[in-house]
Amino acid sequence: MDKPDREQRHRHRMQRKKEVVDKAIARADKEQGLLLILTGNGKGKSSSAFGMVARALGHGMQAGVAQFIKGRSDTGEEAFFRRQDGVTWHVLGEGFTWETQNLARDIETAQRGWAIVRAMLQDPSLHLVVLDELTYPLKFGWLDLTTILNDLKNRPPMQHVVITGRAAPEALCEAADTVTEMQDSKHAFRAGITAQKGIDL
Repeated sequence: MDKPDREQRHRHRMQRKKEVVDKAIARADKEQGLLLILTGNGKGKSSSAFGMVARALGHGMQAGVAQFIKGRSDTGEEAFFRRQDGVTWHVLGEGFTWETQNLARDIETAQRGWAIVRAMLQDPSLHLVVLDELTYPLKFGWLDLTTILNDLKNRPPMQHVVITGRAAPEALCEAADTVTEMQDSKHAFRAGITAQKGIDL
């Protein structure tokens, strides 16, 4: 096939594709606050959520972050976003369960954290709320899923919520508008490489 024919075939394919894409865009005419779930065993769930925080700030929006389970306050994302106007940041955990080793305290910490989140979900000035690692207190039964679903349902109509963590409950995924499951194909930690600043921390 000579070059002019190849270019013409490419142009026709792109024209057809553009028609399909334009029609899909035209059909998507609703505006509403979205519930997004980032789950799966792969790396990058929280990183993706924090990317959305940066995107929201770029549009002049207000964002809130609530981190369950994680107890450390020396991560790069927190160091950066706490300095930004328009971000409210809450570290609600005390560390992973194998570190705390205190079930009653873990339950109390999670429930105290959800009281803070509930206030965020009632605040229409927050355009984006990230609930980082929320799936774990749900999986362990520390928080009541029905209560969480009800609070999410009754949030301000244009508030977006992003939930991260492995093994997101089926009912939570069913309630979501967008669900992304990240796959773990390979991870440096299994090769004995410790968590790296700027990548993992």
